[in-house]
Amino acid sequence: MESFDGKVAVITGGASGMGRAFADRFGAQGCRIVIADVEDSALESAVAELQQAGVEATGVKTDVSKAKEMDALGAKVMDEFGQVNLLFNNAGVGGGGAMEDLALEDWEWILGVNLWGVIHGLRVFYPHMLAHGDGHIVNTASIAGMTSYPNMAPYNASKHAVVTISETIYAELAERKSSLGISCLCPGIVRTNIINSERNRPEHLTRPFIPPEPTVDSEGRLELMAEIYTNAVKPPEVAELVFQAVVNNQFYIWTDPVYAEPIRERHYNIDHTQNPAYRGSLLDEDQTR
Repeated sequence: MESFDGKVAVITGGASGMGRAFADRFGAQGCRIVIADVEDSALESAVAELQQAGVEATGVKTDVSKAKEMDALGAKVMDEFGQVNLLFNNAGVGGGGAMEDLALEDWEWILGVNLWGVIHGLRVFYPHMLAHGDGHIVNTASIAGMTSYPNMAPYNASKHAVVTISETIYAELAERKSSLGISCLCPGIVRTNIINSERNRPEHLTRPFIPPEPTVDSEGRLELMAEIYTNAVKPPEVAELVFQAVVNNQFYIWTDPVYAEPIRERHYNIDHTQNPAYRGSLLDEDQTR
């Protein structure tokens, strides 16, 4: 895409983090912004701040995991604007644990938001965007869609799925010689609230949780995590990468080089029929690269 003035951008999970940065960046470029988010207060604040900055913005409270709410979002957007040009399937939650400790509710919650949220976004908006061809889709996957670190099975599964769905759409658009573009965003660690995702977990998908007794090792991991997130890539930096990718019709979007080697190693092992290499956790990679 080259022209953004007056174009309509729908952003799920747009009230905070990367989604909010997308709203700021594309709003500043002249887009009319529709934010869909499950958090009432954050949604109201984001819309108000965008409007104060001179951006035409509206908010729709939406649980992306629910088909009816995504249908309602689509109906409202089409009724109010008549067209969608930019779709950011960005809403996501983090979570996991060792496979033996995972409950059904963990799988339902994480896959519901991270995978079904993307599926619903595409189901609702993709046919319309394909028909008019003037637009671009950005699906937020993760570096976890290209790797398989331990204790993250539901999250890894959801993000691998988003990558392959995006690649499939790219192939179908190429087959049709469509002018519609698509990108797959695979961020590493970004300074967002995803580590506090439990704040938005639906009551019917919660389960009894007994915090483990703190150990020197676990406390050290928490300190490391806090330090890494403090120094992580900031959402506006990601938004700029995404903006440039949309302009240049670039498919894969990476946020940092830290995970380039793990991805190369994984592909090498697949290509050479070797067993996967254990590298520790996602946080164990050298974050200074």
